[in-house]
Amino acid sequence: MTAPYQRILVAIDCSDESADILCRAAGVLEGNATGELHLIHVIEPLALAYGADVPMDVTDLQSGLVKQARETALEYARQYQIGEDRIHVELGSIEKTIVDKADALGVDLIVVGSHTRSGLALLLGSTARGLVPGAHCDVLAVKVQRKDKKSD
Repeated sequence: MTAPYQRILVAIDCSDESADILCRAAGVLEGNATGELHLIHVIEPLALAYGADVPMDVTDLQSGLVKQARETALEYARQYQIGEDRIHVELGSIEKTIVDKADALGVDLIVVGSHTRSGLALLLGSTARGLVPGAHCDVLAVKVQRKDKKSD
């Protein structure tokens, strides 16, 4: 039998669905007194998201986004007794930043949400699909339903 996961990095986007993803990750560690949960939220730099031609200084805006994301992540962390030292809010390319943080922390599982889609994206969400090739550990894609849409 394989040893249980010891260190899990949970990628959240600070949406309502993040609670479902975190709940699943906590379930993986259930009964494992030595296991650790880490949270990561990655904010793409506005120059990456909107092109390098952003006509203004976005430093203050990005700082505000980081602060807001950290506060939201702290709310999630409190529900699972995750210490502030295990909350990571980073600026960068989402997939690369998650993989780099996973490597730096020595995690053995990355947990990420995957929304219902159609076509090829139905098989795996875009972030999860981007993580798998570069990850040096297991990746668990948790299927989540958007809270703002009605279930069929």
